[in-house]
Amino acid sequence: MALLRPQLEGYLLAKLHYGYSNTKPTNRNNLVSLRTKSQCSAIAIDAPSSLADVAGVRWGSATLQGAREEMEDDIALRSDGLDGFSFAAVFDGHGGFSSVKFLRDELYKECVSALQGGLLLSGKDFTAIRKALIDAFETVDAKLLNWLETTDEADESGSTATAMFIGNNMLIISHIGDSSVVLSRSGKPEVLTDSHRPYGSSKTSLQEIKRIREAGGWIVNGRICGDIAVSRAFGDVRFKTKKKEMLEKGVTEGRWSEKFSSRVQFNGDLVIASPDIYQIPLDSDAEFVLLASDGLWDYMKSSDAVSFVRDQLRQHGDVQLACEELAQAALDRRTQDNVSIIIADLGRTDWQALPIQQQNFVYELGQAFATIAIVSLGIWMSSQFPF
Repeated sequence: MALLRPQLEGYLLAKLHYGYSNTKPTNRNNLVSLRTKSQCSAIAIDAPSSLADVAGVRWGSATLQGAREEMEDDIALRSDGLDGFSFAAVFDGHGGFSSVKFLRDELYKECVSALQGGLLLSGKDFTAIRKALIDAFETVDAKLLNWLETTDEADESGSTATAMFIGNNMLIISHIGDSSVVLSRSGKPEVLTDSHRPYGSSKTSLQEIKRIREAGGWIVNGRICGDIAVSRAFGDVRFKTKKKEMLEKGVTEGRWSEKFSSRVQFNGDLVIASPDIYQIPLDSDAEFVLLASDGLWDYMKSSDAVSFVRDQLRQHGDVQLACEELAQAALDRRTQDNVSIIIADLGRTDWQALPIQQQNFVYELGQAFATIAIVSLGIWMSSQFPF
């Protein structure tokens, strides 16, 4: 029940509980704890202190397991080996965790090598940077496919990856999949990446659909071959090196006929690991960078996320706590997916000096009465129909 600000919600629930019961009122901390336990099986926080003083950037990160049976997301934060730049990445896995486990270290090492230890980043030659990162991503994918095929023939796992490099007033992004990076410029959200999905009407989606069909694939209900809903990812051998086996398995499982299978002619990989590369100057109006998996963005607009983080930082200035609260907010909005979040506060904003956001009293009062009505109804029903 996320109708109110947490403080007001906790107060009203405590008052109502006290009025209808002889038990001690539940405080807000207990309410949050109970809500977390009922909807989230794990929340892991990782904010290495070694990154705190790199280029004046303050970092926060959180991973949260939603309603999924398995936690397949992960994050990486590194500052070594990149000549003054920091590396941050979100991995959104599917079909198991093994691909993500492989990528956590291998992608960073390959990027460092391709970027010549950060020299290319410092040189600001975008053409050279772009080529290096594309080569790094495709090389890692080839290594991962070989590893998956040699270690476990039944492993069909895969993972999206969005990596960013911050330093020298510059942000470089290398991106495949449907996580997103949003930059807050004086409180205004700037969405920096496009999602690679085989559905939708955006320019990127239409290009992905065209590419898949030209490669011999087909799309059913927004999924490639009726299976996967992301069009760029690491791993996923059945859409790359084992497409023939995928066709045969589909016939065996009755997903399509042998006649249909015989007409399919593949001309390339249906899922690819070639990244989009972005270069964004971090001017004086740049406040923070927010990188998160689709478990957040499918349930929260970029403008809402930026406003939420700004309000958190204005209240306490703690980037890590802001990350945790944003993850909890995604949970409160009933996200069904796992959530991974990284926030890079660029250290240019005096958060305590920001004006307090004005609250709409009439709206808050209406929400208060709505909460009272819902809780009262629940209490009445429990008294009329005891278990």
